[in-house]
Amino acid sequence: MTLRKSKMRVVLFTVLAISVLSLSAFAAEKVTIRVLNYLDASAPGTSRELVEVWQKFEADNPDILVIREDQFNEPFHNKTEAYAAAGKLPEVIYVWPGGRSATLHEKKLLKDITPLLGKDRENFIDAALEPQAGGYLAMVPIGLTASHALFVNHALLEELNLKMPKTYEELKAMVAPLKAAGKDCILVGAQDDWVMQSVLYSMIFGRLVGDEKLQDFADGKAKFTDKVFVDSLKFYEQLFKDGVINRNAMQTPYGEVAALFAAGRAPFMIDGDWKAGAFLLDPTTGQSLLSPAQQEKVEITVFPAIPGEINHNTSSITPAVGYAMSAAVKKNSREEKAAWRLIEWLNSAEVQKVRLETGAAFPTRKGVTSDKLEPLANERAGFYGRIGGTAVLDNVLAPEICIPINIGLQEIGLGLATPAEVAKNVQDAYNRRAKK
Repeated sequence: MTLRKSKMRVVLFTVLAISVLSLSAFAAEKVTIRVLNYLDASAPGTSRELVEVWQKFEADNPDILVIREDQFNEPFHNKTEAYAAAGKLPEVIYVWPGGRSATLHEKKLLKDITPLLGKDRENFIDAALEPQAGGYLAMVPIGLTASHALFVNHALLEELNLKMPKTYEELKAMVAPLKAAGKDCILVGAQDDWVMQSVLYSMIFGRLVGDEKLQDFADGKAKFTDKVFVDSLKFYEQLFKDGVINRNAMQTPYGEVAALFAAGRAPFMIDGDWKAGAFLLDPTTGQSLLSPAQQEKVEITVFPAIPGEINHNTSSITPAVGYAMSAAVKKNSREEKAAWRLIEWLNSAEVQKVRLETGAAFPTRKGVTSDKLEPLANERAGFYGRIGGTAVLDNVLAPEICIPINIGLQEIGLGLATPAEVAKNVQDAYNRRAKK
């Protein structure tokens, strides 16, 4: 009896040992990668993004454990800076080609993905493969971005017996009749300080000054106190003096401006072209800010002709954001292979099609189309063929210079600073950076 019990214990111990070893082997097979992701939880396309992009990857790749941290707006940038300062960047991180992500590029904290991309680079448009702020390819942009777009509610214009303006003078002439009807002229959700620089002033600078001169400012060959820069700020200031943009734009939360436009508060709204996605169907609620019929009456175009412009009918355009890999990930490691498998998926035709349909991004992969586009998503797809492009300032200038520009634009909008004062502050910031 004792011998029999002893044999049973041996068998049980052996089975238990095998089970533990099996579990250990399974755990060893699974590789963990961390992702810092930029996600607007309130956007209509978010549910599709979560299910069709992230959940599908996890289902198709059971050997990879993805720990994803979703952040949006300033909290995202703050978290990025904290990780970078601590030397603990996640394996995969959502980045800009320059601007707010310039430090990550310039300090080579991101891996050059050219060797990993290989022959797949042939499947992307040329603009997506330009070297980024660090002088190398750290990510493939998930789309092209026009940081400036003028959304036009033609139904409201028709209701008020007004016509689409071709020049700034025609636009200014609309302020009085719109005010009499209880309407604003142009809506901008500029409570966050990055907004005016990105969605409006970069376009103004491109129209009045141009990319060649912008590079001179970046290289120190021109001063921000020069007349051409101050004059561009003066035109921006004139928008508020003329009532084309109400000063209350500086108190309008960025996330609320789309609803105001949809409600007919003004016939025009300025934002990035990505804002088209805010008006599309939300599959979780079955609702949208604008029905397909209402979307048919909305045009996406650019600001009318500006007096003295050297570039006409242009927007500020840049390759958009994308997913990069931390340079700390070891070459040929399991983490590198897992991280690259995720990045490949995020750049795939399937994912770019989802983002095209939700209005999140215009594809950089060749041949990505869809027959399921809502009218406004289709309008956005045709937008790029109708306009030219100049640079977005924060994609060229260092953050230390862009921040005083951003703040200065808010101060001008609120009537708290003059163009000359803002120009001096920006030049002082440039001088301080140059001395480092």
